[in-house]
Amino acid sequence: MIDLRRLHVLRAVAHYGSVTAAARALHFTPSAASQQIRQLARELGVDLLEPQGRGVRLTPAAESLLAHADAIQARWDRAEIDLRAERGAPSGVLRVTGFPVAVAVLLAPLAVRLGERHPRLAVRITEAGVPESFDRLFEGETDLAVVEVTPHNPPMSDARFDQRPLLDDPYDLVVPEGHRLAGRGPTDLAEAAREQWIAPLPRSPCRPHVMSACGAAGFTPDVVHHALDWNVTAHLVAAGLGVALVPRLARLNPELPLSRVPCTGNPHRKFVTCTRRGADARPAVAAALAELSELASSAVT
Repeated sequence: MIDLRRLHVLRAVAHYGSVTAAARALHFTPSAASQQIRQLARELGVDLLEPQGRGVRLTPAAESLLAHADAIQARWDRAEIDLRAERGAPSGVLRVTGFPVAVAVLLAPLAVRLGERHPRLAVRITEAGVPESFDRLFEGETDLAVVEVTPHNPPMSDARFDQRPLLDDPYDLVVPEGHRLAGRGPTDLAEAAREQWIAPLPRSPCRPHVMSACGAAGFTPDVVHHALDWNVTAHLVAAGLGVALVPRLARLNPELPLSRVPCTGNPHRKFVTCTRRGADARPAVAAALAELSELASSAVT
């Protein structure tokens, strides 16, 4: 019989990309994690890991086993929900995570609404970036996350997670007050091709969106300043140091002398909700998903 604890270690190696990272997440030593996988391999009579450079990779047998392991985990999560017999009105604790804009615009109002409508339900919010949100879901530390779609996210077909489209957040061109493009209606980004630009840091999930939007308009932006926080970007623009693409949901300081200019071609980023597969059977999660859908429908104006 397969030891499910050892199977969880293998799932963690696949999720985190290495034995060392999986061991850290599981609070094991790397040697203890490796031993668990070796024992699992002996039980099954197959190799599960093979050398790749200085690290290891999963064998085809391990990949096949993981497909079953993910299904087992989803069934186990569903069984826990059924055994707890959480019926009727949502209750207990609901743990949600999201990146800063999602927390401010969606998750904070969500907590207020759920608190008003379901007094026995306590919502706990944790700010987390996209990779950390998926890690927390995988580890069972979060029930529901709102994440931005990036090229590095797990695919929508990933059997471990249930990802659902939530909303599209358009990008506006932000220019200083008095700029030649200020106050315009929908504008082709190509008109800002010769401007100096402020762009997100390379590690930011928004960086690819900005570069792709400029590329689609036929130019590579002359990036002279980088920022992580949207209000830092706004202050740089207000100082006349360049222009920027900023998501519409990013709440900028209204006192700054700025102008938001809508863009033709509709450059945007996508938000999705994400839960562990089968978690929407829990009344608290189902209620939260329904409230988020309502909030999203009115979030972007």
